[in-house]
Amino acid sequence: MNSVLKPLAIGLAVAAAFPSVSSAQTANAVVASTASSVIITAGRQAQAAKDVLADNAVITAEEIAQSGAATIVDLLQQQRGIEIARNGGPGTNSALFMRGGNNSQILVLVDGVRVGSSTTGGATWSNIPLNQIDHVEIVYGPLSSLYGADAMSGVIQIFTKKTAGALSPTAAVGVGSYGTRKMQAGISGSISNSLSFALNAGHDENEGFSATKPGAGIYTYNPDKDGYKLDSFSARMNLQISRDSEAGASYLKSRLNAQFDAGPSYDDHNVQNLETITLHGKTKISDIWTASLQVAQSADQTFTDASYGQSQIDTRQSFITLQNDIRIDKDVLQLIAERREENVATTIAGLNGQRRTGSLAASYVLKRDAHLASASVRYDNSSVYGSNTTGNLAYGYRLSDAWRVNASYGTSFRAPTFNELYYPGYGVAGNKPESAKNAEIGVYYELGDTQLSAVYYQNRATDLLVSTYVCPVETATHPYGCAYNVNQATMSGLTLGAATRLGDWSLRGSLDLQDPKDDTTGLRLARRSKQHGTLAAEYVVSALKLGVETVLSGNRYDDVANKKMLPGYGLLNLYGTYALTRDLSLIGRWNNALNKDYELAKNYATPGSNLYVGLNYGFR
Repeated sequence: MNSVLKPLAIGLAVAAAFPSVSSAQTANAVVASTASSVIITAGRQAQAAKDVLADNAVITAEEIAQSGAATIVDLLQQQRGIEIARNGGPGTNSALFMRGGNNSQILVLVDGVRVGSSTTGGATWSNIPLNQIDHVEIVYGPLSSLYGADAMSGVIQIFTKKTAGALSPTAAVGVGSYGTRKMQAGISGSISNSLSFALNAGHDENEGFSATKPGAGIYTYNPDKDGYKLDSFSARMNLQISRDSEAGASYLKSRLNAQFDAGPSYDDHNVQNLETITLHGKTKISDIWTASLQVAQSADQTFTDASYGQSQIDTRQSFITLQNDIRIDKDVLQLIAERREENVATTIAGLNGQRRTGSLAASYVLKRDAHLASASVRYDNSSVYGSNTTGNLAYGYRLSDAWRVNASYGTSFRAPTFNELYYPGYGVAGNKPESAKNAEIGVYYELGDTQLSAVYYQNRATDLLVSTYVCPVETATHPYGCAYNVNQATMSGLTLGAATRLGDWSLRGSLDLQDPKDDTTGLRLARRSKQHGTLAAEYVVSALKLGVETVLSGNRYDDVANKKMLPGYGLLNLYGTYALTRDLSLIGRWNNALNKDYELAKNYATPGSNLYVGLNYGFR
């Protein structure tokens, strides 16, 4: 175990930066779900969703269990404000775009621990196992003032299986098209009044299809099948030491072996490992003051064996976070100190190294009758790219019990990756962080089972790191260009969301009208549409639940020059569940039921019409 984890052996009675992870409540899967939820990510503390001033969404445990989705990327594609790109089928390289921002501008947390690659930037989505996830929180907009680097477009926090409740087992098996096979088993619950735990293991595999199409060219196209195998394990423990103190630990490990295409007659594949370990605790120092400590580590490791050669790239990150929550009447003052260390080890000369970031942050959340407000500021000091100060101000007013208006302004930044700093012939050591300023206003309606929302945002980014054809500072060593802070962009748009229940029917939908524009060239940002949305309906009668969902997208461009168009598409998915007993249910899913031929990346294939059937035990 890395030495950064050792202080917790002494200070375990002080506690975690995310003390209420296991207490987050979930609501109905198809109805918008945030009405009665508790959101942790938006303010690094448990808040009723109706009091959160940032736009947010929750994917519930019920929705995940019944989804039949192949990957977390497929699940997130159903959420407002999110688009995806993927170089082939499930298991291949995937990217998310939130509110028009890049994949590297989304911060991803697993049980409060930052995950991702320090070389490429962003999370390695294909290696996040869906069968280990209890629920997901999505918070839109900049959160650098609470979390630091990379939270420019939003934060997605993934919570592994929870420990609460009576001791009970769970199991799931399923088979589907393209040789899909899924298995999962777990047990969780309380052993005593003070100790609870959760253990889960899973295996997914898919024989796949060719990741590329013939149009990819003779140097890329390979007609072989590109499948994957994903093995995963997670464990959590929580110990109630006393009425005012608790401690716990969580662990996640996954290993993905995924094939891809990089040329004919070769079995190109990646072996990727994701690992997180967290030790945490909290204690109530006084009636108004709770202190928490989290010590954690995450690893993102990739071995590539391809026709162009072999490589190993490992990222390891270590964290210590001390958080103090001080209640002042209905308000909360939060003080945070954090240290992060990144270590990169690769087979690529010049790319190895480390950097350290020390951070201090403060926030204040206010509640006064119909008034809600929050303010936060954070200072990050990196050993490589210097210091950055970010802030956020938000205000909300309840017009009535059902209606609320919000407005906010926040700044954020993204740290340059090791590739953008040091990759031979591409990186420039003097590159500085990207930065952005975001303003938004939202209107929310919530009454009973009906929720409506409309949010307009404008996020202006400067010093964007892009690949230039002529390197302005390293012409001798970078004859083919480099990564450089040269572009500006504006990601603006209107996001609409709606959900309701009408008798036995549940309905939800979303629509994003956006303009993700490169201000330097006047062109649209690559692989982002101007319109995309979702529609879903679910009908429940006795033990049977039937649903239909759609994903709709306008056209996109595959390149920054806007020369290669990706046509718009619409996908229709059908699903159903039938409760055979109180604990055992049959699930079925028909994805892309109309067998739509579409592309998420130019000349890369996507799944055709495909079926999945399975049995779930113990999921309620």
